[in-house]
Amino acid sequence: MNSTDKHQEGMQTRKSVLGEVHVAKAEAAKTSFDEGFQRFITESAWGTVWSSEHLTKRERSMITIALLAGLGHEEELILHFKATQQTGASLEDIREVLMHVAIYAGVPAANTAFRIAKQVFNL
Repeated sequence: MNSTDKHQEGMQTRKSVLGEVHVAKAEAAKTSFDEGFQRFITESAWGTVWSSEHLTKRERSMITIALLAGLGHEEELILHFKATQQTGASLEDIREVLMHVAIYAGVPAANTAFRIAKQVFNL
């Protein structure tokens, strides 16, 4: 698959996970400064990793949430909590993932992620 095909596949997957509105806003905000970076993440993250058929979008969503929570990437965590509407990860899935975060990445990281999840989902 060439770069153009990988980019198109990545855009399709990105839209299916994050939603058309989010992707349109991100594309509109792209400048010559970050254009190469945006192409890289679209082809690599979305066109290769998220487009692979070995894991479901629900499974990838849960893995992504665990990693973002463990690493303390709050802005991206909010985005991926919202994306669960498209990926099928349930609140129960998220709760279990955050319990794993508490054990393997630390209680403070999980505590922050639980706080953010409660805000995002109005819990």
